Amino acid sequence: MKAWIEPLKEMKACGDALEWCKGYESLDKAWAVCPRGDWMLWLLRKLSGNPESASRKKLVLVTCQCARLSLPYVKVGELRPLRAIEIAEAWARGDDGITLEDVIIASFAAHAAYAAAHASYAAADAAHAAYAAHAASYAAASASASADYAASAASAAAHAAYAADYAAYAADAAARLKTLAKCADIARQYYPVAPKLKDK
Repeated sequence: MKAWIEPLKEMKACGDALEWCKGYESLDKAWAVCPRGDWMLWLLRKLSGNPESASRKKLVLVTCQCARLSLPYVKVGELRPLRAIEIAEAWARGDDGITLEDVIIASFAAHAAYAAAHASYAAADAAHAAYAAHAASYAAASASASADYAASAASAAAHAAYAADYAAYAADAAARLKTLAKCADIARQYYPVAPKLKDK
């Protein structure tokens, strides 16, 4: 296994990602062509820095942009997912008057929309679209949570990318991969250069 892949293995990257990485000489080369936004968001979250840091807030913005891909699948008139995304974005930008408590409240509301979608009709796309918004908000809201929530916070960004493509997944695998590729492009807009892996 190439030396640059070892840190990813130690961070417990998924097997599919590690196998794909074997075809590239460096993280920079792999990053430039990576087709999976969920893999990229996972790595960014692992390396995103301290809670409420500028690097963490930047990641929240990326996550929200991925979650926005799911909004066309939200039931007409259901505004809680969009609101959760907008509040998380406002917090990440440092807008006046937006607190983490606001983000948490909006995140719970988006989760309620997710639960309601499951309970009231069998539209998995709308339900997972609402979950995408919840996950995006949770990426911010859990940023200052206790260490007990570290594992959940670490996966929140990747969940937003997954949730954004669930509606496409119902159609076919190619559509699912297309959505994940859009998430990858979003990640590269914010992070044109691969993050630096931590030294052992």
